Amino acid sequence: MCYYASRDLVPLYALYALLFADHGLSVAQISSLFVAWSVTTFLLEIPSGAWADTVDRRLLLVLSAVIHTAGFTLWTVWPSYAGFLLGFVLWGLASATMSGTFEAYLWDGVARARTPDHRRLSRFTTVLGRCRAASTIVVVVAMLVAAPLVDLGGYALAGWVTVGAGLLHVGIGLALPRVDRAGTEPPDDEPEPVPDAEHEPTSTPAPAPAPTPAPAPTYRRMLRAGLLEATRVPAVRRIVLVTSVLWGLQIYDEYFPLVARDLGAAASTVPLLVALATAGEAVGSALAGRAERLPARGLAAILAGAAVLLTVGAAVGGVLGVWPAFVLVATGYSGLACAVVVYEARLQQAVRGPARATVTSVTGVGGEVVAVLGYGYFLVGSAWATTAALVAGLGVPLLAVALGARPGDRPKAPEAGETPEAPETPEAPVR
Repeated sequence: MCYYASRDLVPLYALYALLFADHGLSVAQISSLFVAWSVTTFLLEIPSGAWADTVDRRLLLVLSAVIHTAGFTLWTVWPSYAGFLLGFVLWGLASATMSGTFEAYLWDGVARARTPDHRRLSRFTTVLGRCRAASTIVVVVAMLVAAPLVDLGGYALAGWVTVGAGLLHVGIGLALPRVDRAGTEPPDDEPEPVPDAEHEPTSTPAPAPAPTPAPAPTYRRMLRAGLLEATRVPAVRRIVLVTSVLWGLQIYDEYFPLVARDLGAAASTVPLLVALATAGEAVGSALAGRAERLPARGLAAILAGAAVLLTVGAAVGGVLGVWPAFVLVATGYSGLACAVVVYEARLQQAVRGPARATVTSVTGVGGEVVAVLGYGYFLVGSAWATTAALVAGLGVPLLAVALGARPGDRPKAPEAGETPEAPETPEAPVR
């Protein structure tokens, strides 16, 4: 949890748009930086997941932290378009390297605890939810300290504090324990053969043949196994699709400040309203462990309620008043955050093959696609409607997921001793 939360101890989060503009970048140049960031993450998400299924995931998490820190160091020492661009590329690489890796690492750690399967999922959901909640709180703290840092030493001080926090993040990564893959334990030693009493051996018996070792986890094999499981196993494919949609719909928070302004909030009030919505996200993530125990209809009800609350809060906020409207928005966003964590946990339980991080990264790619479509919806729709109205309309796909995608289904636990692999492509028959 410390590793996950310390990743977002970045005062520059609240400042980087202003940092770019004050160093002479135009709106078009700033937009191109965001595009480079998204494209880098998109292209490297699945390849980095396959890498995480091949090497020690702990070392990959440390490498991700180093790359993340290097990106912000570039921003601080080379504040120019080229420096910002390279920094965003490194940030995208670090994000792609961490996303599937962390969840797979966390699941392996929980699986190694030898808890029963029904308790394993609940424990994983609780820990992941607490990680998300802690991360959200850290983001708020980092944003709150950004203003005094700029007052004291300008963007340079905020940048170096960010670099220092990054080094702390690297140190926490180095302290992570090494966790072996779940389900990859070596076989128990076989018992010594008992000599036959009637036929005493006259010579030393030949040793029993050694068991055939499992294929080495090569990059190509892990990439192929993960893609096949994510696309050809029905239970996994359905969870990947639903989780991708839910993850992508979390673009809500990018537009909360504009919604507050549309509803008539004063400039000084907007940060408080956004903080309220952020607090709702943290609460929802923290409660995911309890929500995981709900049946299918219960989780579907949480999603449907989230869609309704977000839509009503944004659509009729002008009538209710900005604070009651944002209480509804924060409550709805809390439900969405809770459902995202629960479904990410159920994806980990559904995975049966060796390429756990790769399958998780497929979800990340799907979420990026949904997010880009959402940004396009706001880009086109802004010519005809207010941001508050567009946010209200975003509740439609969320409600569709709740009602039509069976989002609460719990994957079946594997049978005792079951260690199935991801599906393989059928080989050509021997003639």
